[in-house]
Amino acid sequence: MLKGFNMAKKTKIKKILVEQILDKANVPYETIVFEDGMNRHADEMEKYHLDDHSIYKTLALTGNVTGPVIGIVPIDAHLDEKKLAVVSGNKKVNMIPTKDLQKTTGYVHGANNPVGIWQNKKFPIYIDESARTAGELTVSAGEIGRSSRINAEDLAQFVSGTFADLQQA
Repeated sequence: MLKGFNMAKKTKIKKILVEQILDKANVPYETIVFEDGMNRHADEMEKYHLDDHSIYKTLALTGNVTGPVIGIVPIDAHLDEKKLAVVSGNKKVNMIPTKDLQKTTGYVHGANNPVGIWQNKKFPIYIDESARTAGELTVSAGEIGRSSRINAEDLAQFVSGTFADLQQA
């Protein structure tokens, strides 16, 4: 047996990069862990007091004028690409193909997050107005199954985000 080797595992969750960035900037957030990745279970949703309208997806698109733009909408809503194009100064925007996502944003599908994208790429970020109305939103924290619940105004301020109506009617 190895001397000094501790067999007991620590149960404390290691902070990931996005959480470290938010801590350093003194931006409050709550860490949320979904044990089965993008498959959220009812008991987890209940534990964190979440529904599909309070969890937001971070979508990466490319505009014909600006290049990459980020749209953030509830997971139970559809992004209106025409609305995003207008507010971002583009004539049209298109989703970045999944195969190009990681090289564009630095994240795999399901892990895109506005904090990391802003920190590394400075792409313009547009957040659906519903987040400001709700007061807070839950977004991916950069790893599949890991999310951060954050005040909508704090997030928008940190990532220089713009609130706009981005949902399809």
